[in-house]
Amino acid sequence: MSASTIARSEPIEPVAIPAPKAQAQPTGAPDDERFDRLIYGRVRLGILSALAVNEQLTFNDLKSLFAVTDGNLGAHARKLEDAGFISCRKTFEERRPRTEYRLTSTGRTALERYLQHIEAVIRATRRA
Repeated sequence: MSASTIARSEPIEPVAIPAPKAQAQPTGAPDDERFDRLIYGRVRLGILSALAVNEQLTFNDLKSLFAVTDGNLGAHARKLEDAGFISCRKTFEERRPRTEYRLTSTGRTALERYLQHIEAVIRATRRA
């Protein structure tokens, strides 16, 4: 088949693609009772959980715990830091950069709220 046999003589009209519908937020529920999607991911939940049982962990500690790349861990940690869930302290140790993370009180509260939500889901599922 040559290009001339599949070419069209008429221009193709663009097709309008509808915009995705905005997801409705639960009504009547205060922000602190909503499911926190920021924590939902494996790595982010893991970071918060690991920091909940350790006073502090380094970037390398977390990287080895979750077997992720530097970029992946850095992106997840930055999201948690931007939300105020973890704090980050960067120093140098024998000329090598050292990044330490700690769970903030906001992060501990968010993790506890998330765990309560998951426990409620588990209880409701077991009753069904």
